[in-house]
Amino acid sequence: MDKIRVVLVEDHDLSRVGLCAALQQNQDITLVGEAANGREALKVIRATQPDVAVVDIGLPDIDGIEVTQNLKHSSPEGEELRSKVLILTMHKTEDSVMAAFAAGADSYALKDVSLDNLVQAIKATHEGNTWIDPAIARIVLKQARRDALTSATVQKVPETVPAEPQKSVKIEGVDDEYAKLIENDPLTDRELDVLELIVAGCNNAQIAEKLYITVGTVKTHVRNILNKLCVNDRTQAAVRALRSGLVG
Repeated sequence: MDKIRVVLVEDHDLSRVGLCAALQQNQDITLVGEAANGREALKVIRATQPDVAVVDIGLPDIDGIEVTQNLKHSSPEGEELRSKVLILTMHKTEDSVMAAFAAGADSYALKDVSLDNLVQAIKATHEGNTWIDPAIARIVLKQARRDALTSATVQKVPETVPAEPQKSVKIEGVDDEYAKLIENDPLTDRELDVLELIVAGCNNAQIAEKLYITVGTVKTHVRNILNKLCVNDRTQAAVRALRSGLVG
């Protein structure tokens, strides 16, 4: 299996050096470039065409959102960008999150993510999946609900009245295949309770405390949820919950 080629964009020298060293220790990842500002990032990413560009938002010249937008929508004529963009930042405000996805970011992780989860996020992004940090999943869910409501409203507008273009990020729904699986083997009420807390970023101990059940019972529910949603981990479960509207 070929290694995942990664470029890291981070303006803080110590953070960049530390992350570079950590990622280079992973046997599935090879670091092909790094950058300390936005303009340098554009040059390095276009020159190396990495599988995944890990980009900080708070860059000193042009921010990571503008870098992402430039890469995704303003590539030179005839150039096809192969790189996926994983935003890695301390920013978890709604404006930052939705602006990143609107710019074309593929995934979004916070800087306090563990190294194991960061590697998981890089792998998921490389595979074409959207990795969303559980801590900001609620923001995406909120936007998804807004979009669903807007979509329902627009459908009621007569065709003679042009609808205003929407600026919000569209969260694609699940494929029909998964929708049928969920319909054939629906989650129980308790599993939905657990899933909602997973989306909120709670760990097993926190879920157990909130629902007044044991950690062992939580683990059983989580395992059932992963099986029913056909996903491998909690983050993927949160993403599928957002896309399918399972969490009320």
